[in-house]
Amino acid sequence: MAPWGERLAGVRGVLLDISGVLYDSGAGGGTAIAGSVEAVARLKGSRLKVRFCTNESQKSRAELVGQLRRLGFDISEGEVTAPAPATCQILKERGLRPYLLIHDGRPVRSEFDQIDIINPNYAGESFSYQNMNNAFQVLMELENPVLISLGKGRYYKETSGLMLDVGPYMKALEYACGIKAEVVGKPSPEFFKSALQAIGVEAHQAVMIGDDIVGDVGGAQRCGMRALQVRTGKFRPSDEHHPEVKADGYVDNLAEAVDLLLQHTDK
Repeated sequence: MAPWGERLAGVRGVLLDISGVLYDSGAGGGTAIAGSVEAVARLKGSRLKVRFCTNESQKSRAELVGQLRRLGFDISEGEVTAPAPATCQILKERGLRPYLLIHDGRPVRSEFDQIDIINPNYAGESFSYQNMNNAFQVLMELENPVLISLGKGRYYKETSGLMLDVGPYMKALEYACGIKAEVVGKPSPEFFKSALQAIGVEAHQAVMIGDDIVGDVGGAQRCGMRALQVRTGKFRPSDEHHPEVKADGYVDNLAEAVDLLLQHTDK
């Protein structure tokens, strides 16, 4: 690989994944990854522009931000790009009435309070057999079925271990219904573009830092960004030998990534 100075030349903005980079979710609000609270503070105190990007599909932005602030992070709701608000905008623009496959007890449900869900003409993603089967039936009855998913990750990491993400459920509905889902979160190009627009930075001027070699790294690179993978969260040693995606750099954690960024960009 080229020297870090060349790999990070011209970076003006940073997109940060949340789960697996800042903290590991879990019981009691999860746990901050060592050095990440201080790393975020240093990054926000630099000349670099920062945006937080998440495929969180269970918590609302308000709850997620509140949880992170309790862990010590300097973060506000307005700094977070998440798929649920983007999905709501799509629903309003297209006049879609969703069959929401989200646990009613989950805070992310509040993101859809202003959406008409009577007589659904669209389905989303789910986490139970009954809801999955209901979604399958709704989709099969529609002349032009629409399936929108808040990301397509395979798994994520909690303090108790690896957990299935929304991707496997999305793929099950795609296969059963013979349709292709629209992915609103990472690795959708539109998702990354909206985050870049929020901080006024072009793709070639930005770097993504994440723990997902496909969703974070691959998605960002397809948009023209550079991307670093941290060896925390869902990272697996095999990621460094992925057959299709190679990060612009691998770092042990967010703190190391910030050290490199500030060393080579904050002039």
